[in-house]
Amino acid sequence: MIDVVRLSKTFGTRTLWSDVTFSVSRGEMLALVGPSGSGKSSLLNCIGLLDKPSAGEIRHKGQDVTRFGPRATRRFRRDVLGYLFQNYALIENASVSANLEVSVKLRRTTRGKPGVTVVEALDRVGLAGREHEKVHHLSGGEQQRVALARLMVKQPALILADEPTGALDRDNTAVVMDILREMSEGGCAVVVATHDDHVRDRCDAVFAVDENAVIARTWPRHEHAGTTS
Repeated sequence: MIDVVRLSKTFGTRTLWSDVTFSVSRGEMLALVGPSGSGKSSLLNCIGLLDKPSAGEIRHKGQDVTRFGPRATRRFRRDVLGYLFQNYALIENASVSANLEVSVKLRRTTRGKPGVTVVEALDRVGLAGREHEKVHHLSGGEQQRVALARLMVKQPALILADEPTGALDRDNTAVVMDILREMSEGGCAVVVATHDDHVRDRCDAVFAVDENAVIARTWPRHEHAGTTS
């Protein structure tokens, strides 16, 4: 789905990270870990074309997306990407359903066929019957679940999640990770920046930003299947 090749980011004389290389395939979840200030969010922003790296390539279907012009960049974000931000990035003065309908329209534009409905997505995240509530009336955990439902409706090929469970309790964290895993197993590639060991351990691979190396493949698939590897 995406290949990050020798990517570097500098600010003046400071190098945030350099020579970062990894790949994420459909059906795979990758955790980006590292101390605060190591540049996990900046790396996600570069992959999502919200920022530009100082050097290196980000390849999708053989194309270096860092070289895209404005029109191709918008198309890539619309057709390929889905974001799950720590601050939710919702339209706060709009209703829950209005926030999700934006993704319905995008999906119709890019795929022209039905998928997960607004009602189905809200039911899955535990917010059935809350369609008409204003987003700013919801708690932080509920807003994050609305953002997750929005992703389910859009059905992106690549999901970028920046500390998606940072403000959530353990139960809501489990809901978020279960759904991200379901979307991954449905064919999405997922990249999660996290400080949470529980989130890290649910992923297939772990990339330490401060060390620039894949350090583990830790998600216990066989344990869930009742076998050992």
